[in-house]
Amino acid sequence: MFKSLKADFPASIVVFFVALPLCLGIALASGAPLFSGLIAGIVGGIVVGAISGSQVGVSGPAAGLAAIVLSAITAFGDFRIFLVAVVIAGVLQVLLGIAKAGIIGYFFPSSVIKGMLTGIGIIIILKQIPHFFGYDADWIGDDAFVEGSGSNTFQTLFDTLDFISPGATLIGFIGLAIMLLWDKVLAKKARIFTIIQGPIVAVALGIVYAIVTKDNSTWAISGEHLVSVPVFESFADFTGQFTTPAFSMIASKEVWIVAFTIALVASLETLLSVEATDKLDPHKRVTPTNRELVAQGIGNICSGLVGGLPVTQVIVRSSANIQSKNETKLSAIIHGFLLLIAVILMPRVLNMIPLSVLAAVLLVVGYKLAKLSLFKKMFKLGTKQFAPFIVTVLGIIFTDLLVGISLGLAVGVIVILYYSFKNSHFLHLEDAKADAKSYKMTLAEEVTFFNKGAILDALERLPNDASVEIDVRKTQYLDYDIVEILQDFGYKAKERNINLKVVSQRGVVEDLDKLVSFFTEPYKGA
Repeated sequence: MFKSLKADFPASIVVFFVALPLCLGIALASGAPLFSGLIAGIVGGIVVGAISGSQVGVSGPAAGLAAIVLSAITAFGDFRIFLVAVVIAGVLQVLLGIAKAGIIGYFFPSSVIKGMLTGIGIIIILKQIPHFFGYDADWIGDDAFVEGSGSNTFQTLFDTLDFISPGATLIGFIGLAIMLLWDKVLAKKARIFTIIQGPIVAVALGIVYAIVTKDNSTWAISGEHLVSVPVFESFADFTGQFTTPAFSMIASKEVWIVAFTIALVASLETLLSVEATDKLDPHKRVTPTNRELVAQGIGNICSGLVGGLPVTQVIVRSSANIQSKNETKLSAIIHGFLLLIAVILMPRVLNMIPLSVLAAVLLVVGYKLAKLSLFKKMFKLGTKQFAPFIVTVLGIIFTDLLVGISLGLAVGVIVILYYSFKNSHFLHLEDAKADAKSYKMTLAEEVTFFNKGAILDALERLPNDASVEIDVRKTQYLDYDIVEILQDFGYKAKERNINLKVVSQRGVVEDLDKLVSFFTEPYKGA
């Protein structure tokens, strides 16, 4: 793992800059102490990162839980009582992992997952534009259409025109230009520009700008447009920020209701994030979902015990991690340590970072998640893929993450039921020869995304250096989700020295990228 430090350390710094305002913003929106958000970020990076089997996922406080947390803290009237619910939620998540509930994540179709990523990308762009121009009425990280201020996403965009800050806007554009130049030009010129990431330079320049212009009446950036991390005058002051749960309330019915709610929502968001980040992972690694639930559970137990917000695996930070070309989970762990060290040693430096520069970093993340080319690709794949995709995107933009995904999933199920035949599905795996390392997998006449978990599991269990034949000659309908799995496995097969052969009605498939056309274009026979 430490061999990848050259890639993981720069990525961890980018994730740190993305995570910092999100931790603070989510704590603010949750009605919790600001430091509780930082604790969740630290625990999510160090504890969850160390236990998790995901090589690209990053955990921390999630915007999707902010409303639940705010409601619970208000109802309890004591943050320490809420912490009891966080600890119980962690225990419940560990039990879910032991019970192998992680398989739930496999039942979300590819079109919904891609819609989720695209919707989040668009939301990031829409939500960060006001911060980019210096209008910080809403907290960074809010992903709901109706905002805490009572406004909505589009109304806030119009309101921004009346509150543009010249200094914040200027350094925002400079930071964005640096990152685009770095990504499109400099990274291709020399290796040093891949080791030192563009966002790091943009943030450093933002700090310099804030210092140089602090006395300028026109171009200075006022305090409300800068990061606001708690400043501790002594180590005792720092340790005094940690809070322990009021376990005397552990028998309260209301505490258990909140705990169950947090456990279910946090587990669902984590499983969705795992599905999404596995698709973004350039190495196509498969995260063990049950282990992930256990890791998240232990993280929530630890976070609750020391006064932190509940944690989940989160897509925005994970996407930034992947886009920064991390290699292993070491980047997530290091980002947790960076949060801890920076908060203790240099909070005043952090408080000179312009929010507009961090918004520029998130704008780049959002753009890479919501490229126009994906809309074109999904449209060409037909109604089965495009309908759930676009409903998920619109649902996330105009409601929130979980509602949008629920709508997309409902449409996906309706579409698949409408188009599917009523015959049974099965997966058959057998030895093709006496040699134990030679396998033949025969797919059923109809294979949909409901079979995704079983097929993924069967392919992952195949040993290295094996010879595998996948027979789709009898398959009349092969869901695009399954085509993607086979294409991803073709990539991994080379890394694992697996001799892969896919046989269709048209003979051996030499190029798996063309496999989708075999099931979308009519076959006229020999």
